[in-house]
Amino acid sequence: MMLKPGTYLQDRYEILSLIGTGGMSEVYQAKCHTLNRLVAIKVLKDEYSQDANFVSKFKMEAQAAAGLSHPNIVSVYDVVDEGSLHYIVMELIEGITLKSYILKKGHLGVKETIGIAIQVAQGLAAAHDQHIVHRDIKPQNMIISRDGKVKVADFGIARAVSSQTTGVNAVGSVHYISPEQAKGNYSDGRSDLYSLGITMYEMLTGKLPFDGDTPVSVALAHLEEPVQPPSRINPEVSASLDRIILKCTQKKPERRYQNAYELIADLRHALVDPNDDFLKKEPEFDENSPTVVRGAEELNRQMEAQRNRNLEQTMEHPAVSEKTGPVPTENERGEVVWKEPEPPEKEIEGWQEEETDVYEEETSRRPDRRRKGRRIEEDSEDVNPQMERLLTMIGIGAAVLIVVVVIVIAAKLTGIFNLGSGSQKHPKTTVEASSEASESESLESTECRVPPLDGMTEDEAKTALEKQSLKIRYEYAKSETSEKGKVIGQSIASGTVVSKQTEVIVTIGEGNEAIDLTKLGLEEMSGEDAETLLAEENKLTVVVQKESSDTVASGIVIRYSPSSVDPGGTVTLYVSTGPNVPTVPMPRITGLSEENAKVVLEAVGLELGERKEAKSSEVAKGKIISQDVLEKTDTPEGSAIGYTVSLGKGTRYVAAINDEFQMSELFGPSSGDTHIRVSIVMKQTIAGNTVTKTVMEPREIGGDITLPIHYNIEGADGVQTGELQILDLTNDRVLKTYQLEFVEVSDN
Repeated sequence: MMLKPGTYLQDRYEILSLIGTGGMSEVYQAKCHTLNRLVAIKVLKDEYSQDANFVSKFKMEAQAAAGLSHPNIVSVYDVVDEGSLHYIVMELIEGITLKSYILKKGHLGVKETIGIAIQVAQGLAAAHDQHIVHRDIKPQNMIISRDGKVKVADFGIARAVSSQTTGVNAVGSVHYISPEQAKGNYSDGRSDLYSLGITMYEMLTGKLPFDGDTPVSVALAHLEEPVQPPSRINPEVSASLDRIILKCTQKKPERRYQNAYELIADLRHALVDPNDDFLKKEPEFDENSPTVVRGAEELNRQMEAQRNRNLEQTMEHPAVSEKTGPVPTENERGEVVWKEPEPPEKEIEGWQEEETDVYEEETSRRPDRRRKGRRIEEDSEDVNPQMERLLTMIGIGAAVLIVVVVIVIAAKLTGIFNLGSGSQKHPKTTVEASSEASESESLESTECRVPPLDGMTEDEAKTALEKQSLKIRYEYAKSETSEKGKVIGQSIASGTVVSKQTEVIVTIGEGNEAIDLTKLGLEEMSGEDAETLLAEENKLTVVVQKESSDTVASGIVIRYSPSSVDPGGTVTLYVSTGPNVPTVPMPRITGLSEENAKVVLEAVGLELGERKEAKSSEVAKGKIISQDVLEKTDTPEGSAIGYTVSLGKGTRYVAAINDEFQMSELFGPSSGDTHIRVSIVMKQTIAGNTVTKTVMEPREIGGDITLPIHYNIEGADGVQTGELQILDLTNDRVLKTYQLEFVEVSDN
């Protein structure tokens, strides 16, 4: 039922206009008179509103989505039942859908694509953290607001559809659907990342990777055909961005990004440094090969799903012992729907008629298979041929072991092994074999014993645990005695009976890598040489402490601490200041003439030292501008004190610059989410050497900041040119360079 403008819902929301219509809902612009704001209201269509089971799941998932609060997710304000109407009240975004934006521009640029993808991935990360999976990611569900913010819409309703129909009618947007959704299998956050990868492909090329005459053919392409690199259509796409998209669109979830945060990190890397080949190409293999390598987690999940399907069919139709699994077909709206086959209508004494696989009949892509006999044999993609052969070999081995044990026990009872010398050894061997066989038989098929791992390498430990169908996780610890890279501990003791797929934490020794400082001869070095040796060659942190000594010459290392240190550790050097001599407080000589300063210093047992000159507009010519030792500092008697004398006023060379640098030009739509460390320096060439002067100290700023460049810079005397550089310290690059012209200015 379409709502007319002027209709009130809950005496609060006034319907203003129809915004759009989707497959399952209609969206209206409305005004909330309670809070005096505009909202969007999504109303379920009549055909879905009459299904109580669907409405229940829709409400449950919409309420969960209402708990999401993130700048890149359309906020859900309320979930309402009003008579036969079921609707959700959402944030109204003034903008354009990403799909319309792509159609308008043809295709998007690389930076713009990455910026939009980062914002979408941030919204997905927040949802996945709350265990909410969108399951219908596509450009139509992404809205770009007028201020450039990207928001993901339709959380809740997409999950409600998927949750209700998993294994029965798995409805999805066929051009963006993940392979596991197309099969009607379990899906998680990695399914959303697959759909986001397809969306990125469309943004960059203006095309979809898979298209066909029917939705079924497109769904099958997602299952069987690899995604081609978008750079084949758009040469501007870098190799790293190619691989990011190909990793997102891997057929198997375990080969994709495992969470949205990994994808965001790689997208930001590709944005800042598009030419860095940081993401290695995934190894290629034939997805349709009869030999399929599956992870233990995936295999367990598929076996569990298969057992649940068998149990459901056994309860509904006891005469049928196994199900065939969902098959693809089209509903009345032309959408791909995966449905379970109808139960058999005729059964004669438990025998079932031949049944043609609907999936094969629809696609004509695989050889025809028929099911006969009392049990329907299932040739499912989820069964691993290697696993079947392994189970067969284990069964044969167990049978052979039992036969050997029976023969040995029979021989013992008949006395065959009691003849001849040395017969005393055979009974022990028989008992041991019998004990081992009994011990093996006492374990359940889902159990195993943890093997001893001590002293193995990482690879050896992994192989030993995988043979027992156990998982492994590594931890690392320092060890004074063990060889580096060898196992020094395991979380579950060897011989312990555990369930298969149990995780065993294996501790790998890092060896003893401490640096022995006693072998470096530090006591014979000067403090500067010792500091250089420790800091630059051995990468240690050095703390220098001065200490008087009557036996060690000034500037030489007296001692150090500790005697050995871990890599990257801290070493304290105690450097001699020479014999302990009386000290006097340093008097003030600034502002005095040299003659008067000499008199003051000699009066306390000090003398004038190195003389330097400098121009000064504040201190009269011939007066002391500064002293090398600060006033009131304890100074050894007899010390020579350096000082600087004023040459009076002079001239200066000054350059002026006025500009504003827009950081957002570098980072596009994602500028607000990017932060880098920036510094500004001035460089001049003086006597053939490049001299650098810091104009703005390093600071962290956002990518959407406008950086003011307003400076009056004083350069070196007599040098009339130079340049001002804006440096990106995070990525070690120059963002912009300004040429400077210096003008001589008189101080008089």
